[in-house]
Amino acid sequence: MLKKARENLPEIVSVRDRFEIPKIKGHLQGNKTIVSNFNQIRLALHRNLPHMQKYLLKELATSGDFSRGMLIFNRKVSSSEINEKIRQYAIKYVLCYDCGKPDTKIIVDSGIKYLKCQACGAKHHINRY
Repeated sequence: MLKKARENLPEIVSVRDRFEIPKIKGHLQGNKTIVSNFNQIRLALHRNLPHMQKYLLKELATSGDFSRGMLIFNRKVSSSEINEKIRQYAIKYVLCYDCGKPDTKIIVDSGIKYLKCQACGAKHHINRY
């Protein structure tokens, strides 16, 4: 009976992904771009502030600052560009290279950074940021 019920479900209901990268919420203020939900995005990805902030600032070729839960870029940046860089960050520094799950931690062993998966146990060397 359960098998028959699942076959009759629409595709949207039956396919669920437990990990979803949040989209940014922000606005322009003069020449600055303000991402007002950066802290929520960072917490959803389970990464520390300096690592993620440094990655985004370098990848977007701008300077910026973190203040009151918001990331402020010192130039105009489109939301699609920021969302794409956050997606690339998640692929490189959050999702496991072997199993694809987001249950990872960045660990340092002998001065070398690794992405350690809590789900499958895989350990991969990652570049610095």
